[in-house]
Amino acid sequence: MMNQNPTPSTTVSEAVQIQRDYYTRTAEHYDEMHLVDQEHYRALEWTTDLMRRYQLESVLDVGCGTGRGVKYFLDRGFDPVGIEPVQALLDSGCQSYGLPHERMQLGSGEQLPFADRQFEVSIEMGVLHHVPRPEKVVREMLRVTSRLVCISDSNRFGQGRFAARLIKYAAWHCGLWPMIDLIRTRGKGYTISEEDGLAYSYSVYDSYYQLAEWADHIYAIPTSAMTSRSWSNPLLTSSHVLLVAERNAGR
Repeated sequence: MMNQNPTPSTTVSEAVQIQRDYYTRTAEHYDEMHLVDQEHYRALEWTTDLMRRYQLESVLDVGCGTGRGVKYFLDRGFDPVGIEPVQALLDSGCQSYGLPHERMQLGSGEQLPFADRQFEVSIEMGVLHHVPRPEKVVREMLRVTSRLVCISDSNRFGQGRFAARLIKYAAWHCGLWPMIDLIRTRGKGYTISEEDGLAYSYSVYDSYYQLAEWADHIYAIPTSAMTSRSWSNPLLTSSHVLLVAERNAGR
């Protein structure tokens, strides 16, 4: 278990520091710990397919970690930049993958140091469920992007037994989930583990309406173990989902 022992009085800034300390401590072995994250590789495959279809080149990876996504895009001829708030992860990625430092920038997803519409595409992979205010990160991604915003993350409504999924969705729909989540986490609002660090209850569908205000089209693509059911209704059947918000060219 992690050596921090947060209490219900832990502030947002303290929670952020707990997560950054976790990444700093695990940076050297971070990729080895997350080799089974196949859902994000599927998200990368879908994203690159869409980029080729629309002939897009520039892409921002928000919360790039050690730069696996940056390397993936770079190896396929795209023009990626990654941004990450933990220096140890950036250093590990540049050393392990030989990535140029200008491709791996230090910064926060809540305050991206880029101009409006600077990138054609932005993507986050497994970042938002570690963030206390995911809407701030999404708002910044929308600001700096002109064509595609890709959210690859967890989906609480597709996790657990089916009855529990229905209960979570009903509670969320009625506005009761935040209160239930506080009770579930004993007032902290998050859980903490050695495998994933500090994590909040999050679903990509929490960001749906925010994306819909910006986009002309939205696609929900299941990225966990895929079945015919997950394609027909990923909301309740897929533990991880890629939401793609597409804006028409020229807008």
